[in-house]
Amino acid sequence: MPSAQIRPYKDADAQSWLRCRLLSFFPTQYYDDVVTQRPSLDEPSIRLVGIVGDDVVGILDVSISDDAATIETVAVLPELARMGTATRLLHTALPELRRHDVQTLGAWTREDPAANAWYQANGFDERFRYLHVYKDWDEDDTAFAAPDGLRPVRVFAHAPIEREAQMRARFRRVYVCRQYLLDLNSLRP
Repeated sequence: MPSAQIRPYKDADAQSWLRCRLLSFFPTQYYDDVVTQRPSLDEPSIRLVGIVGDDVVGILDVSISDDAATIETVAVLPELARMGTATRLLHTALPELRRHDVQTLGAWTREDPAANAWYQANGFDERFRYLHVYKDWDEDDTAFAAPDGLRPVRVFAHAPIEREAQMRARFRRVYVCRQYLLDLNSLRP
């Protein structure tokens, strides 16, 4: 497959963007983070896509707030994984981040080895951890308070990393969520 052309996102990319995000997230721990329309980002933001033919094969969405920015979505179709598309998207975004005087670029990810390895290989340092905890319909709900007459069927909650053993003993879906930060001042222009 040819190398993806990196360019700014266009409204005409919407359906292909959704397809890329969905297929990219399926083999990861974010498999159920499904969106039916592209989330809007407040300006300023950076919205890049990798294109092969007319198809979006890679995504990088970055929100900017003062001197910090956050990767909202980075995704590459599984069949193009490890071919440099995500790194090319990142390197295309870096000059624009510098033009906005961004000092740090942050990202959040779970335990997927490929995602963590990509952040580390691109100079990001892990700064913080906490837990994503899911309670499914068939798990004990006695510890959950709900308004009278309601019973939690599915719950998504955050917990401190110090409670990891306790959470893993009780719930099937527990993920360590990591914050990565890239100090843009440490990179050469």
